[in-house]
Amino acid sequence: MLARIYRPAKNAMQSGKAKTKDWVLEFEPASARRSDPLMGWTLTSDTDGQIRLSFETKDEAVSYAQAHGIPFQITEAKTPKRIIKAYADNFAYGRKQPWTH
Repeated sequence: MLARIYRPAKNAMQSGKAKTKDWVLEFEPASARRSDPLMGWTLTSDTDGQIRLSFETKDEAVSYAQAHGIPFQITEAKTPKRIIKAYADNFAYGRKQPWTH
Protein backbone atom coordinates (compact mmCIF):
# COMPACT_ATOMS: atom_id res chain seq x y z
CA MET A 1 0.00 0.00 0.00
CA LEU A 2 2.35 2.68 -1.29
CA ALA A 3 1.24 6.30 -1.10
CA ARG A 4 2.24 9.09 -3.47
CA ILE A 5 2.89 12.59 -2.15
CA TYR A 6 2.86 15.20 -4.89
CA ARG A 7 1.72 18.64 -5.90
CA PRO A 8 -1.01 18.48 -8.56
CA ALA A 9 -0.50 20.18 -11.90
CA LYS A 10 -2.73 23.00 -13.03
CA ASN A 11 -5.87 22.18 -14.92
CA ALA A 12 -5.23 22.11 -18.67
CA MET A 13 -8.69 23.47 -19.40
CA GLN A 14 -8.26 26.65 -17.34
CA SER A 15 -5.58 29.31 -17.13
CA GLY A 16 -5.80 29.63 -13.34
CA LYS A 17 -3.65 27.82 -10.80
CA ALA A 18 -6.32 26.94 -8.24
CA LYS A 19 -5.76 23.78 -6.17
CA THR A 20 -2.06 23.59 -7.09
CA LYS A 21 -0.64 25.04 -3.89
CA ASP A 22 -1.47 22.10 -1.60
CA TRP A 23 0.32 18.76 -1.40
CA VAL A 24 -1.76 15.63 -1.99
CA LEU A 25 -1.35 12.15 -0.50
CA GLU A 26 -2.93 9.42 -2.65
CA PHE A 27 -2.59 5.65 -2.53
CA GLU A 28 -1.35 3.64 -5.50
CA PRO A 29 -3.93 1.15 -6.79
CA ALA A 30 -3.37 -2.27 -5.22
CA SER A 31 -5.24 -4.18 -7.90
CA ALA A 32 -6.16 -3.60 -11.51
CA ARG A 33 -9.61 -2.38 -12.45
CA ARG A 34 -11.94 -4.76 -14.23
CA SER A 35 -15.16 -4.13 -16.10
CA ASP A 36 -18.56 -5.34 -14.99
CA PRO A 37 -19.89 -7.75 -17.62
CA LEU A 38 -23.50 -6.60 -17.27
CA MET A 39 -23.25 -2.80 -17.12
CA GLY A 40 -19.71 -2.15 -18.36
CA TRP A 41 -18.72 -0.09 -15.31
CA THR A 42 -15.21 -0.39 -13.97
CA LEU A 43 -14.89 -2.21 -10.66
CA THR A 44 -12.16 -2.46 -8.10
CA SER A 45 -11.86 -4.16 -4.74
CA ASP A 46 -9.37 -1.56 -3.53
CA THR A 47 -11.04 1.07 -1.31
CA ASP A 48 -7.81 2.94 -0.57
CA GLY A 49 -7.91 4.39 -4.07
CA GLN A 50 -10.81 6.60 -3.01
CA ILE A 51 -8.76 8.37 -0.34
CA ARG A 52 -7.16 11.70 -1.24
CA LEU A 53 -5.74 13.84 1.55
CA SER A 54 -4.60 17.45 1.11
CA PHE A 55 -1.88 19.14 3.16
CA GLU A 56 -0.56 22.68 3.11
CA THR A 57 3.11 21.64 3.14
CA LYS A 58 5.15 18.65 2.06
CA ASP A 59 6.44 18.21 5.63
CA GLU A 60 2.89 17.81 6.95
CA ALA A 61 2.15 15.09 4.41
CA VAL A 62 5.40 13.27 5.18
CA SER A 63 4.86 13.45 8.94
CA TYR A 64 1.29 12.13 8.52
CA ALA A 65 2.51 9.17 6.48
CA GLN A 66 5.28 8.41 8.96
CA ALA A 67 2.95 8.70 11.97
CA HIS A 68 0.53 6.19 10.44
CA GLY A 69 3.22 3.82 9.11
CA ILE A 70 2.38 4.40 5.45
CA PRO A 71 5.23 3.86 2.97
CA PHE A 72 5.38 6.82 0.62
CA GLN A 73 7.07 8.19 -2.46
CA ILE A 74 7.54 11.93 -3.00
CA THR A 75 7.26 13.37 -6.49
CA GLU A 76 8.62 16.88 -6.76
CA ALA A 77 6.72 19.26 -9.00
CA LYS A 78 8.46 20.73 -12.02
CA THR A 79 8.33 24.50 -12.06
CA PRO A 80 7.25 25.76 -15.48
CA LYS A 81 9.66 28.00 -17.34
CA ARG A 82 8.05 31.40 -17.71
CA ILE A 83 8.38 33.10 -21.05
CA ILE A 84 7.89 36.81 -20.58
CA LYS A 85 6.63 38.44 -23.74
CA ALA A 86 5.02 41.70 -24.66
CA TYR A 87 2.33 42.13 -27.28
CA ALA A 88 4.58 44.57 -29.13
CA ASP A 89 7.10 41.76 -29.73
CA ASN A 90 4.74 40.39 -32.39
CA PHE A 91 5.48 43.44 -34.55
CA ALA A 92 9.17 43.95 -33.74
CA TYR A 93 11.55 44.65 -36.61
CA GLY A 94 14.09 42.01 -35.49
CA ARG A 95 11.47 39.25 -35.25
CA LYS A 96 12.77 35.73 -35.89
CA GLN A 97 9.79 34.66 -38.00
CA PRO A 98 8.24 36.89 -40.67
CA TRP A 99 4.92 38.47 -39.82
CA THR A 100 2.27 37.65 -42.40
CA HIS A 101 -1.49 37.45 -42.58
